[in-house]
Amino acid sequence: MQTVEITAKTVQEATKAAADKLGVALDAITVTLLEETKGLFGKSSVRIRADVNAVEPAPVEAVPVAKGAKKSAKGSKKATEAPSEPVAVEPEPEPEPEPVAVAPEPAAAPAKRSGRGRAKPEAKPAEEAGETTDEGKEEEPEKEVVATAADGERLTGLVRELLSAASLQVNAKTGEIAGRYVNIHLDGKDAAFLVGKHGEVLNAMQYLVNIIAGRRFDNGVRATLDGNDYRRRREDALTQLATKIADQVKQRGEEAVLDALPAFERRIVHKALSGYEGISTYSEGEEPNRRVVIAPAD
Repeated sequence: MQTVEITAKTVQEATKAAADKLGVALDAITVTLLEETKGLFGKSSVRIRADVNAVEPAPVEAVPVAKGAKKSAKGSKKATEAPSEPVAVEPEPEPEPEPVAVAPEPAAAPAKRSGRGRAKPEAKPAEEAGETTDEGKEEEPEKEVVATAADGERLTGLVRELLSAASLQVNAKTGEIAGRYVNIHLDGKDAAFLVGKHGEVLNAMQYLVNIIAGRRFDNGVRATLDGNDYRRRREDALTQLATKIADQVKQRGEEAVLDALPAFERRIVHKALSGYEGISTYSEGEEPNRRVVIAPAD
């Protein structure tokens, strides 16, 4: 039996590499997880052993010949080979992190639907009427919270603690302070690890920072993290997308539903279209699948 050991980032990658090295299909090997190393921000790895499945010769059955049927050669018999069923081997799934609301690329086409006969929410969405927590629960603020420079330094220090624990070469600097939000800029050699695909790692770390800050400081101040200027570029892209879709909605007279977005990105869309004539916006659905609807104004 052929056996090979492979180390890769995920079980799926290791399984594919093992199949390629053994020169067999994925369903022709059995995978055993030997070791799994968990790291922060996408630096995990796994080691597997792949064994080629033993294949038994398929039995051959004689096919009866009807009376009067012609034979191609004297004494010849037809036989059919019973195909062997391949054993499907599913690689052990990679452990998933806690679910985080992640927005897909703004290039995805929104769903169109007619706005006729559909009741719109009576109340304004929480993104417009009040603050929205990073945990995804939208709620009216009980009191106005204004962050100070001292709050910014405490939050930045907390971010530096997490970066140090993860052994990442990233610098954290306190940026703009607007209301209750402190913007913290991240840059350095490993900053790309903190952004991730579609900003999913950055969103996860921001969620973690605000959970810890809420328990440690309990002052209502929150952090927004921006790595390699991703947030600004994302805001520009969402604003352009919202304006483009609003033009189409106004022209066709049909509602458009955007892909699911985290709360702070839904606020960007609402803000971008707040002064757009003939257009209204609201949110529908439950986290993490809450979406912005762009509709013709009544």
